[in-house]
Amino acid sequence: MSTSFNRDWYAEIAKGNVSGHSFVHKFGSNQNVSTALEPVTSAGVYQTPTSAVSLEFVSSSAADALDDTGMHELTVQGLDATGALQTQATAAHATDGTTAVAISGTWLRVFRAWVSSSGSYADASTSSHAGTITVRVSGSGATYAEIPLIDGFPVGQSEIGCYTVPLGYTAYILSQGYSSDVSGTKTADFLFFKRENILDTSSSYSGTM
Repeated sequence: MSTSFNRDWYAEIAKGNVSGHSFVHKFGSNQNVSTALEPVTSAGVYQTPTSAVSLEFVSSSAADALDDTGMHELTVQGLDATGALQTQATAAHATDGTTAVAISGTWLRVFRAWVSSSGSYADASTSSHAGTITVRVSGSGATYAEIPLIDGFPVGQSEIGCYTVPLGYTAYILSQGYSSDVSGTKTADFLFFKRENILDTSSSYSGTM
């Protein structure tokens, strides 16, 4: 390591001063866990298909449209069909947020989505979107990500506590933490899963868990 980064190596990475390194902060929340294992995501799912799919997004509120006060643009991040990192920004529907809008490209994984443009100046009482935003397979298919309302307030980005390392990258886990709001005599178990070789899609699989 160069002595020029002895001040604070992590801070220098965050500033973009360490070539070939970056931070990924993954966080998630699941408000509806019962007795079955579920991923720590706001939608309660983390889709892992063996082939890339086309996606769309839709809001539960008509106000998430270009002519209104809610979301004006959604950005989605994940992996393309080759496993490479891709980020796509897509404008909301012109007049009705409840009308689905196609997202360019095909997607093998989605691990983040956020409202990247809004019709409102966000503050503690004014949100950047009006309804729950759902990213799903084109044609009203399976949900891939959700930007929820928590206690009635839209949170602005997905809460996906899962990640898939893009092609050409190596990931190192620096820290992890969990918390539970289970009350009474109930207990909660947290399991950490790792699966390698996501592009190995025929039996026998080398990407074991």
